[in-house]
Amino acid sequence: MRLMRLGAPEEETPAMLCDDGTLLDLSPLTADIDGKFLSTGGTRRIQAALAAGELRELAGADGLRVGPPIARPGKVVCIGLNYRDHAAETGADVPQRPVVFMKDPGTVVGPYDEVLIPRGSTRTDWEVELAVVIGATARYLVGPEAAWECIAGYALSHDVSEREFQLDFSAQWDLGKSCETFNPLGPWLVTAGTVPDPRSLRLRLSVNGEERQNGYTKNMIFDVPYLVWYLSQYMVLRPGDVINTGTPAGVALGLPGTPYLRPGDTVELSIDGLGSQRQTFVQA
Repeated sequence: MRLMRLGAPEEETPAMLCDDGTLLDLSPLTADIDGKFLSTGGTRRIQAALAAGELRELAGADGLRVGPPIARPGKVVCIGLNYRDHAAETGADVPQRPVVFMKDPGTVVGPYDEVLIPRGSTRTDWEVELAVVIGATARYLVGPEAAWECIAGYALSHDVSEREFQLDFSAQWDLGKSCETFNPLGPWLVTAGTVPDPRSLRLRLSVNGEERQNGYTKNMIFDVPYLVWYLSQYMVLRPGDVINTGTPAGVALGLPGTPYLRPGDTVELSIDGLGSQRQTFVQA
């Protein structure tokens, strides 16, 4: 099941993308796709409405903006250096425990929205990532296998970063991760049962048509269920929260001589089964 939100910012209509490309209006079932919807049997209600023939095609869908597939995440938790090749290219040791930082949830925008290069930025960078969307409260889970029951689904995420802000201005990474528009998400929230195994997906990213990243989630140091279990030991993960699970090699930080992003640059990214994104970068 591929869930979407279409329309102007803060005015999106919930929808479902069918295999034939038809977009069905979910507004008779819910005002939005959010944590409450995910945690109260929302996908089961969609399945029942489909079986009963109660859902109608969303009028004018072709002309609507694609918003992020989850509304107002309570928090965005990020994992750094979670691919061995990415750790190596940045000169970092392979972490013995997940590297955890937070990203302002207000950074989440649609997959085709413009991304703003911050004022004073000279090192705005790209990172294609698999995002996990939480569908049930995860608190002190007993082990990684218990994590599967707490996952609503997955999405394509662009963890945009400003490396000078991130690495030079503070011991924390937040300054370089929480700039406005720095987390395009979507186009879809693909429900957990639709993705066979999140540990076997291919991630790709190109800048101005030139491939920069090409990796696989199987190369994560800490896989999806481990990360959800691990985080649940230190914070409560609630429905609608998002976890960015790390990026493979190929970022500008790890490629000496590779230019960072500038106004007018276009970034395209994709993950198998989770769709694709395209953003133009503009000056804030």
